[in-house]
Amino acid sequence: MEKKTIGNYRWTICALVFFATTINYLDRQVISLLKDDWLAKEFHWTELDYSNVVIAFQFAYAIGMLGAGWIIDKIGTKLGYAFSLIFWSIAAIVHAFATKTSNFIAARIFLGVSEAGNFPAAIKTTSEWFPKKERALANGIFNSGTNVGAIIAPLTVPAIAVAFGWQWAFILTGAIGLLWLIFWFWLYEIPARQKRLSKAELDYIQSDSSAEELEIEKNADKVKWTKILGLRQTWAFVAGKFFSDPVWWFFLFWLPSFLNKQYGMTKTDVALPIAVVYTMTCFGSIFGGWLSGFFIKKGWEVYKARKTALLIFAFCVLPVLLAQEAGKFSPWAAILIIGLAASSHQAWSANIYTCASDMFPKRAVASVVGIGGMAGAVGGILFARVAGKLLEHYDKLGTIEAGYYILFFICAFAYLTSWILIHVLSPKMNKVEI
Repeated sequence: MEKKTIGNYRWTICALVFFATTINYLDRQVISLLKDDWLAKEFHWTELDYSNVVIAFQFAYAIGMLGAGWIIDKIGTKLGYAFSLIFWSIAAIVHAFATKTSNFIAARIFLGVSEAGNFPAAIKTTSEWFPKKERALANGIFNSGTNVGAIIAPLTVPAIAVAFGWQWAFILTGAIGLLWLIFWFWLYEIPARQKRLSKAELDYIQSDSSAEELEIEKNADKVKWTKILGLRQTWAFVAGKFFSDPVWWFFLFWLPSFLNKQYGMTKTDVALPIAVVYTMTCFGSIFGGWLSGFFIKKGWEVYKARKTALLIFAFCVLPVLLAQEAGKFSPWAAILIIGLAASSHQAWSANIYTCASDMFPKRAVASVVGIGGMAGAVGGILFARVAGKLLEHYDKLGTIEAGYYILFFICAFAYLTSWILIHVLSPKMNKVEI
């Protein structure tokens, strides 16, 4: 009854962010799905050529995270999110006009820089539109768009390429983002200026913010980076992202190869296991956000609820140590254990993002998320390099499974390492006073 009385417009905003995140992941995956059957043949790509294209995106994404967060905090969520999506949609479409590998590298740099705006803008949106007890759930819901995008892409992109040519796969997926903009400008405004929002729902959204805090947020200047970088809370968030994000990228890029090398699965065989893993991650993302909110509604302090949820999901990743042993009985045993680890990452992610909005004023959230996102992207690049070297070494020795054992060991303990660092740097995740 409470929600019917209050209103639910905030969930409309959450849906908009969910679809933007789905589009974000759809656009970035098109090239990987076209690589073998279209692009490598037409442009005579070697694995080194393709790796250069991938690395260009990752570096641009890491650098873009810094600038995107600062810009979004400066110009506001509505325009910041819109500009990011306009530019990444154009960048996605531009791929269709590439005539050589260097064109693809340029397009990936453009896409990486512009796509970096999604998560700073999304977290800033939920910090503006949700009270703390619902914020992690909202983050979990929109973050599940990453998994939905990963499922939709292989179902649609090859079919478009077969029917119309590979160029149209880039054009049509890029154009979806421009369609989203219509709904964004029509439906979005900050709560205080949104005419569709009832007074009861506005009061509910602002229920855990004091009148003094609201007045400061309204009139204060933007927070400078020199101030943000000097805070322990910033480094707690950075540590959490640097050590945990690489695990997600590892699962994303190496799961098909692992299933092929370890169990002899072909490109066709891995489609169902990957769909199962990403479906599990959708539920993990939403459940992770719900759990800390449940603790808060039970009367727990916010920091205790977040850190308990983070610790639970850090322990849920540990079974990935046994993935290969379980896989000796059935490949599906390994797949489900990896699915548990990947879904635990998404549950962790829903809460670590929310910690940023818990600890920082709304006017600084995008900047902090951008800094942490850059750290996660850099960690992902470093881990990808280590994984490549390690697997290449053991593959030459004829014992590639040993390389995967080492990588799964790193993955298993990355989250506990992150949690310990977060606890040391910010024991009670105190709200930053600026």
